[in-house]
Amino acid sequence: MLRLVVFVLLSTLLPAQPLPSLREQAAVQQEWLRLRLERNLPALMRKHNVAMWLVISREYNEDPVFFSLVSPSTFAARRRTIYVFHDRGPAQGVERLALGGGSQGGLYTVYRDESRELIGDAQWKALRKVVDERNPRSIAIDISHTHAFADGLTAGEREQLVDALGPANKAKLVRAELLALEYVEQRLPEMLPQYKSIMRHAHGLIARAFSNEVITPGRTNSHDVIWWLRQNALAAGFGTWFQPSVRVQKQASDKTLSFMSEDGPVTIDRGDVLHVDFGLSAMRLNTDTQHMGYVLREGETTPPKGLIDALEKGKRMQDHLLARMKPGRSGNAVLAEALADVIDSGIRGTIYSHPIGDHGHGAGPLIGLWDRQQGVPGRGDVPLKPGTWFSIELSARVNVPEWNGQEVFIGMEEEAHMDGDGRMHWVLSRQERFHLVK
Repeated sequence: MLRLVVFVLLSTLLPAQPLPSLREQAAVQQEWLRLRLERNLPALMRKHNVAMWLVISREYNEDPVFFSLVSPSTFAARRRTIYVFHDRGPAQGVERLALGGGSQGGLYTVYRDESRELIGDAQWKALRKVVDERNPRSIAIDISHTHAFADGLTAGEREQLVDALGPANKAKLVRAELLALEYVEQRLPEMLPQYKSIMRHAHGLIARAFSNEVITPGRTNSHDVIWWLRQNALAAGFGTWFQPSVRVQKQASDKTLSFMSEDGPVTIDRGDVLHVDFGLSAMRLNTDTQHMGYVLREGETTPPKGLIDALEKGKRMQDHLLARMKPGRSGNAVLAEALADVIDSGIRGTIYSHPIGDHGHGAGPLIGLWDRQQGVPGRGDVPLKPGTWFSIELSARVNVPEWNGQEVFIGMEEEAHMDGDGRMHWVLSRQERFHLVK
């Protein structure tokens, strides 16, 4: 057991390796795409009893699933791109046709009636011919009232599609929303090593931001830290999928929560509690991390015990949540069970965890929203499945004795994944102690 603990600690403390070159990244991403199309997609089409799936996008108005179906060198649909996925059975597999656009590195067959690229009415006529020749029993399209990831077919494109297909084919149209949702949601095991590396960068940048490298107490403000994070993420080759936030809590004369505004810069002083929310993007993967920091007062070497205990309550909430995350349980069921455990532990907390991967707020089951602790109809009714990554996002509010009983907010967020056996694991590690500014 000691060897295992030492190995885990060493693996989480390994320095972050630089991102590969863009060319190397593209080669890795292309292999991920191949595996998703060849391994994941056929199984999902059969699971949801879909014979044919149409994904139709116009340039700069792409279906949310589009970028999970194309090569890393594809940045937009080509005028209009129509992808046709036709399940010919286990022996022949899923046929992949591109009506408009390229072959995505040979992963799609480009369908043309003529030597010229399909465009306008020619595309719709070609689609009608493809559908008539294959005569599928069902044709799935991306329309959903519940899930944005399965609602990518625009009203204008649907009108033209219905006109092009004709009455007999129109009768076969179905809203197989869980097909699109689960295709985007499902992660490949092959993605995890690179994701761990990206997470190391996220943790490393936060550790540097919440240190004397960036913060000089009494001089540095919260916006200085925010823009340092963005600039240094960019310098390391990363994007950020949302504006980072750095919030400051100061000991007040009364017991009210002294969460300083995110809108204006707040000077960081000794004795302040810091909170960051920060997400990196690279290789069409996204992270979402919240950590806590503390600015030591003169003569202090550690935060006050009340703050340390507050962070421990946040970690206990994480433990309760992960213990309840089992395959087949809905996000709403997990939320209710975990919140009951939190209340039984005497903790005042809120849970608002979400899937992550191709998108920051990813496809899959929601486990609460910060203002919806009774569950989220529809999006929270989706069951948990192996192969999904989650941002374990939650917060505790704790009265700190050393702050005269003042309430302090502890916001925590770390990535975890459900393995093929349905067990939850941290992608890298969680925050075990406050980042300290001396």
